Amino acid sequence: QLIFPDMVEGMVLLNIDPCGKGWIDWAATKLSGLTSSLPDTVLSHLCSQEELMNNTELVQSLRQQIGANVNQSNLQLFWNMYNSRRDLEMNRPGTVANAKTLQCPVMLVVGDNSPAEEGVVECNSKLDPTQTTFLKMADSGGLPQTTQPGKLTEAFKYFLQGMGYMASASMTRLARSRTASLTSASSVDGHRPRICTQTNSSDSVGQVTQNISHTMEVSC
Repeated sequence: QLIFPDMVEGMVLLNIDPCGKGWIDWAATKLSGLTSSLPDTVLSHLCSQEELMNNTELVQSLRQQIGANVNQSNLQLFWNMYNSRRDLEMNRPGTVANAKTLQCPVMLVVGDNSPAEEGVVECNSKLDPTQTTFLKMADSGGLPQTTQPGKLTEAFKYFLQGMGYMASASMTRLARSRTASLTSASSVDGHRPRICTQTNSSDSVGQVTQNISHTMEVSC
């Protein structure tokens, strides 16, 4: 999207980290690779320590899938490539001269107990606040698409509606919503009014407002 902005209309980024590994992270990865198997190393990246200790059923299922269904040579190559990635060269508009960032509506998703939370917060700081929704999934770790699929699907519907799609789709209320749930976006040509769908509690009904001009952090 940074290179061909006209080819992408919107993005949902799950556990995104815009920064490459530092020397300390690189050394820690090397050490863990000497003492842990590749599936366990990947699991420690996907899941929080709390999940690894307490959600044994999920962790065991993921370990079996990674070990049995994934080509280990290809996984090792992918893991090496991921660890050698460079920083995404983007900055929030106005922070530096000639700043480049994602120009389409973006929804950032992370669990409130995810090891990727710091990276997602950093990514949020590099995006245009008028185009960005930051969704933090409550009671979720590194895999909100697995532990909270219903809430994530609902948030995705709101995101698409904010972009002008699925206008007639029926919406259910986000259960156990802790704070205002907001979804905002703009049109392909950049002129569609921003739309916000708000859910204040599990008993409230979504209401539509317009012209929200700041980054929105959501917990649900």
